[in-house]
Amino acid sequence: MGRSPPKALPLEGGGSGGAAADAARIAHLATTPSAPDVDGPANTTIPGPSSVEAEGRTSAGWIREALESVRSGETLAMATVVGARGSTPREAGARMLVWPDRFSGTIGGGALEKQALDQARRLLAQDVRRHALQDYPLGPLLRQCCGGHVRLLLERLDGESLAWLTPAAAARGPFALTARFAGGRMSRSLDGPGPHGSDGPTTPIMEVRCLSETIRPALPRVVIFGAGHVGQAVARAFAPLPFHLDWLASREDLRPEASGTRAEIFPEDELVEAVEAAPAGTLVAIFTHSHDLDYRLTLAALRRDDLAYVGLIGSRTKRARFDRRLRDDGVTEAELARLTCPIGIADLRSKEPAVIAIALAAQLLKLTEAAGDADA
Repeated sequence: MGRSPPKALPLEGGGSGGAAADAARIAHLATTPSAPDVDGPANTTIPGPSSVEAEGRTSAGWIREALESVRSGETLAMATVVGARGSTPREAGARMLVWPDRFSGTIGGGALEKQALDQARRLLAQDVRRHALQDYPLGPLLRQCCGGHVRLLLERLDGESLAWLTPAAAARGPFALTARFAGGRMSRSLDGPGPHGSDGPTTPIMEVRCLSETIRPALPRVVIFGAGHVGQAVARAFAPLPFHLDWLASREDLRPEASGTRAEIFPEDELVEAVEAAPAGTLVAIFTHSHDLDYRLTLAALRRDDLAYVGLIGSRTKRARFDRRLRDDGVTEAELARLTCPIGIADLRSKEPAVIAIALAAQLLKLTEAAGDADA
């Protein structure tokens, strides 16, 4: 006989539960980008055990959204994946904000997300418990074919939560958001980045005392140069991804807009100034209509030692020609080694603009995730 549909789990509480205008536009590149309204998409398969301390390096758009809701007098719940083992729909650190009549974010869809929505709304419908910590074996309980195990933390967000939501929304650098459990209650605190003794996903729920994740208020900043077919494809591809995108170009042809975003147009000299003004850690990708402009932008980028990525569209022949010119202009071998040309992961060899955009997105996602692993 087939298994009957899973019943709602009991809520577990406590331990169980003009020129001036152009100058201003260039200057804005040197500022820290604001966080998005919701977290961007993430990988869908987790190969092994993970906890929020290991995997929860999330951006902080949800904090602002929750804070604005609480300040307006609403009460909501938050469902966070705090542990994942095996193949799971989302990684530790994925979360949803849940109101009685709506929700934002995702923990992967399907039966798990429906169960989380139901449980979050049950939490909102009572005022005895403020949190629940629960394990979900996806195959046996929810009949999801991925078959892994997910640990969820559900918590009530209301006026009491302002004590940590307010400083979290004001943070400008990475911090650890920590939940500690004692005496049947959960408390939140903000700590410096780094390990804080977070309990892993195999720790029995009754023994969980601490869950900690690293939060990054600002998304990685990407500046792309060029509004031709590749530039438009890149702008479309990056629109839903966890990056802050600046799209700059020197000409208006080829309808330079994509996904509701329009390229900002500057004279070529000011595009070079934009490279010089970009914040440290910026990822720069160059694919303009002009090889001469490509060269000027590349030279300006390589003269800096604090950019996280310098990518140039082109063939290996173009790379060799640029290398010779760059050496003649005093660029060192160490600086040349920081240039990525051709751009994008090597596995995709198609020159279709959309494929180039996907290859670049994959390369920068790998790069920024690796940087997050090193920083955590």
